Amino acid sequence: MDWPHDPDGENGSEGMRKYGQAILAKKIDEEEDFPLSTAEFVDAHGEEPVRLNHERVVSVAEVFETIDREEFSDFPDFHTTVGETMREEGFWDYDSESENPDRGHA
Repeated sequence: MDWPHDPDGENGSEGMRKYGQAILAKKIDEEEDFPLSTAEFVDAHGEEPVRLNHERVVSVAEVFETIDREEFSDFPDFHTTVGETMREEGFWDYDSESENPDRGHA
């Protein structure tokens, strides 16, 4: 896929390589964008890249393919739903339970 910008460039990761949900979160203004329409978000950002790891890049639209929410009420709602979906759909490499088994959970 030809991306509208380099996933690792200034527009993709603010000058540093950032991954997954951090890229999606940067596309939102927590103070002004909520409630957030899922359709409007995907219309605006769907073709943009999201780097999942050092090898894999997908589009925002691909991440949102199985999200059936019409709207998110606030940032924690967006963050939780998108994070759960990314884990369920295999867009999340890090498993805190297997990689940090001694670390307490919040």
